[in-house]
Amino acid sequence: MYDLITILGPTASGKTQFAAALADRLDAEIISADSRQVYRGMDIGTGKDLADYTVGSHRIPYHLIDIADAGSKYNLYQYQTDFLKAYNDIRSRGRRVILCGGSGLYLESIIKGYRLVSAPENPELRKSLEGKSLAELTEILKGYKELHNTTDVDTAKRAIRAIEIEECYRQTPVSEKEFPSLSSLTVGIDIDRDLRRQRITDRLEARLQEGMIEEVQRLLDNGVNADDLISYGLEYRYVTLYLTGKLELRYMKKELEVAIHQFAKRQMTWFRGMEKRGTHIEWIPFGCSMEQKIAFVENLLSKENNEDKD
Repeated sequence: MYDLITILGPTASGKTQFAAALADRLDAEIISADSRQVYRGMDIGTGKDLADYTVGSHRIPYHLIDIADAGSKYNLYQYQTDFLKAYNDIRSRGRRVILCGGSGLYLESIIKGYRLVSAPENPELRKSLEGKSLAELTEILKGYKELHNTTDVDTAKRAIRAIEIEECYRQTPVSEKEFPSLSSLTVGIDIDRDLRRQRITDRLEARLQEGMIEEVQRLLDNGVNADDLISYGLEYRYVTLYLTGKLELRYMKKELEVAIHQFAKRQMTWFRGMEKRGTHIEWIPFGCSMEQKIAFVENLLSKENNEDKD
């Protein structure tokens, strides 16, 4: 029997609605795998859409949403720790676990059992890296690991932190980095590129109408640093640049839309990379009805149960 069911897909693919409907059918709870929905007050821009967790008259329990203050730095190590707490709690109550999201690194860290440790600052290492260019730092980082994604090293500060973490891993005994091996039935939402682009465009316009700019302004008014909001990327980056006078409204909308399209493309690239790295993903067409999607998963679960009996 699978330890969990994972529902993944690019932004605007309807994965949360699917996960909620499936959870309702299977008496499951959902653990979010979204690197920005962990932050309180960042609702419209991250697309929390909490109404999706209500199916009929049932409220589907969800976890790892609204657990950190906006402006704070939440990382992959914290996510793994919080995931295990939520996972063990759900399983202790005899319920299934559905992992749902589009943050590839978060998803893969659970499915593949990344071994991580909490890496403290290393003053000596940081001093030795001072003055090096981003290109030089990236080459140093490549000496530690193969880089599947460069979004975490797009500045010298981030690259230095990444090197610091890798050096900590190198010095830490394997036994201290172990993460439990969990078997996952992983299902991906396969949405046509043109349809995905149209849904992203429509959703962005809807979010602007719903008050996304006002949401970012409230965060700024409440003392969240502009640079921190910019570091969260996408909606928070571009709206903050607009509100701080660094980008005109029309350019903000245009550049943000392009950035979200590029982000969705990178998500799909990551998911394909997961397959190449050994994660089997069962793809289901976006156009299938909700009942067809649920039946698809139930059929896969039934096959697994029959194989276990054999």
